[in-house]
Amino acid sequence: MGLISGFVVFMALFSGAANADEKEADTCLRTKIWAGYDENWAVRTATTASLSAEEHRVYLVTLYAGNEYKLVVCGDSNATNLDIVLHDAAGQELGRDVTSDREPVLLYTPPQTETYYVVVHAASVALGQKAGVAMAVTYR
Repeated sequence: MGLISGFVVFMALFSGAANADEKEADTCLRTKIWAGYDENWAVRTATTASLSAEEHRVYLVTLYAGNEYKLVVCGDSNATNLDIVLHDAAGQELGRDVTSDREPVLLYTPPQTETYYVVVHAASVALGQKAGVAMAVTYR
């Protein structure tokens, strides 16, 4: 097998179904990011993950005083309830979304510049499935 055909086989094995859910979530998130540009939001960071029910991911981010932040999450069609929670460096909860859907949003304006933890939690996904999840921290 040649180098090119070996690479094609490698990519087929490692970029197929595992990323399909994340791609759907990422497409949703990109749509929200582009819409946010019209309201002067800029992107601080964006990422994707696959989560099973009750699984979560924690992201470390520095938020700067004087900026307003919008934390945005999009889930694929397997996600039924995603949550986003913001904690300070000491672990104190500062905010959480209160919706029961797959596109939570949380607004926060930090009183001081410091490190924060953004937690994306898959509260509910389709039985036996993983959900593709995309998260962005935007600011203005």
